[in-house]
Amino acid sequence: MKKLPVLLALSVISAALLAGCGGSGKTDSTELRYASMKDIRNINPHLYLGEMAAQAMVFEPLVVSTKDGIKPWLAESWTISPDGHTYTFRLRQGVKYSDGTPFDAESVKLNIEAVLQNKVRHAWLDFTNEIASVDAPSPDTVVLKLHHAYYPTLTELSVTRPFRFISPKCMKSGSTKDGVTCLSGTGPWVLSEHKQNQYAVFTANPSYWGAKPKLQSVRWTVMPDAQTMLMALQKGEIDLIFGSDGDQITSDTFAKLQKEGQYAVLASDPIASRAVLLNSNPKNAPVTADPAVRQAIQRAVNRKAITEGVLNGLESPAETLFAKNVPGCDVPLKPRPYDPAAAEKILRSDGWQKGSDGIYIKNGKPCEVTFWFNSNNTQEKAIAEAIQSDLAKVGIRMNIRGEEKQAYLDRQRTGKFDMQYSLSWGAPYDPQSYFSSWRIPAHGDFQAQTGLPDKALIDREITSLMTEQSETKRAAMIRDILTRIHDSAVYVPISYSRTKAVYRTSLSGVGFRVSQYEIPFEDMFFKNAK
Repeated sequence: MKKLPVLLALSVISAALLAGCGGSGKTDSTELRYASMKDIRNINPHLYLGEMAAQAMVFEPLVVSTKDGIKPWLAESWTISPDGHTYTFRLRQGVKYSDGTPFDAESVKLNIEAVLQNKVRHAWLDFTNEIASVDAPSPDTVVLKLHHAYYPTLTELSVTRPFRFISPKCMKSGSTKDGVTCLSGTGPWVLSEHKQNQYAVFTANPSYWGAKPKLQSVRWTVMPDAQTMLMALQKGEIDLIFGSDGDQITSDTFAKLQKEGQYAVLASDPIASRAVLLNSNPKNAPVTADPAVRQAIQRAVNRKAITEGVLNGLESPAETLFAKNVPGCDVPLKPRPYDPAAAEKILRSDGWQKGSDGIYIKNGKPCEVTFWFNSNNTQEKAIAEAIQSDLAKVGIRMNIRGEEKQAYLDRQRTGKFDMQYSLSWGAPYDPQSYFSSWRIPAHGDFQAQTGLPDKALIDREITSLMTEQSETKRAAMIRDILTRIHDSAVYVPISYSRTKAVYRTSLSGVGFRVSQYEIPFEDMFFKNAK
């Protein structure tokens, strides 16, 4: 069957709603039906093969990140030695894994050691390189010793992976890197059923140590098409669509549903940085390797038009890579406002000359680039098309190529791109963990920066930043890193993204965690559950 365009599909939905459907075809129950474009896959908490939201439902950390800072979770309290090298955690008593195994210091030790057996895979999180030893001197005490005083320690223990805890009975000879035999965590949910690429059912953990979920179950239904999701919501087949970017619900769709008023809609505070990577490596991207071309593109992109048009005013234009409220990122950087005339002046000053077809040429080569995007993300495509139009106005030809997500990620890892879409990780990862990933070749950020003359210096400064205990010195390092990256013009800031939720009006308790990758299902309930 031929797919309807998204706006036409929405018109069909609107007509149905006006006819009185309103998404009310379901009797409220204690099961929440959530739609996702992605299967949960393998939710082993120490690997990266599964959906983070699903992993966070089952597996928990020692501490959690909140709007008010780091708070206790599986660890009730902790102390830090004066030299910053030793962390002593006092564990919460009476906690059990869902298979009945006690959560104790020995199980924490086994989990951390299992993560360290796969240290190369976790190198993006510098904390894994800093752990010198982990000991369990008593059932409720864990002592973590570090090579250096590492300031993001508690923050990186709080993130969704890899430092979450699975029952030792699930490990294979004390290891998790080659798979696990079960998925028993301490979290509020238990994975009770999973049919690959179709659905997963999570049921409330009856032995959960904390506040019990108000729902009895969550059904995670895989719907790889946004249009299908919308129709399922209209028919009353699902209750919630929730996502941090356009592969779940685009800003266009969100704004339209918000205007119709038939469903509840919610958007988080700005949570991450939306940008476009410009590859500086002359081997893979000879045109964008030219600093003048990158500078021209910065001035050619109309961020305001993108945020008002493509993103329907739900996000604010970004002048810099990080918003000023990101810790340490309130740095004085010179904005590059939209100015097509200035963009062309930069090109001409660098020796580019406009050809008869309106495209600039230098040394016989046209100023032509390709923007690669995830073909499942309609919002990425719409942003790319807006940028394509902007660049055409200043004599730069931009081709757009969509590809299946895995191929897109492979291209990112190898650096074989001129331009690619980029989204920072948001709190609590920004900026320190996101910076750390810039040093890892598997990340698009690393690949885009490889042509910079000060790339090695930036990487060294990031490494030093992680173990610097002086807040004043850290601030100076962050300022220098951001200034160098801003001056390099490798990132075209677009906007500061928001997580979005659309759901049936009978569903309550919908909200957001600090991390854009987690969904607080345990807070949700139906007002009139039968």
